[in-house]
Amino acid sequence: ASEYATIEPLRFTQDSALAMNRLRDVLAGWPGARIIDQSPDYIYVQFETRWLRFVDDCEFLLDPAARVIHVRSAARIGRRDFGVNRARVEAIRRRADLR
Repeated sequence: ASEYATIEPLRFTQDSALAMNRLRDVLAGWPGARIIDQSPDYIYVQFETRWLRFVDDCEFLLDPAARVIHVRSAARIGRRDFGVNRARVEAIRRRADLR
């Protein structure tokens, strides 16, 4: 199992559309981030690392019934990223402050 399987979804208490808009705003302003695809319930963003310019993929999927946004984040190259993706998701969680 991947270490990313343990990343908790982003929980929100506000309206689901507001939560996704807040998340989208945070991602749009994130250094090295580029939103590739989005819909009302989905965001696919690529992050380019500062060092060596690796690209990491990150997806956010809204589950309004559970009041969460599921997250998948992974490096494209290699098996280990030394916790970079997990740390980024946790920083996004703090900055979005969806509770």
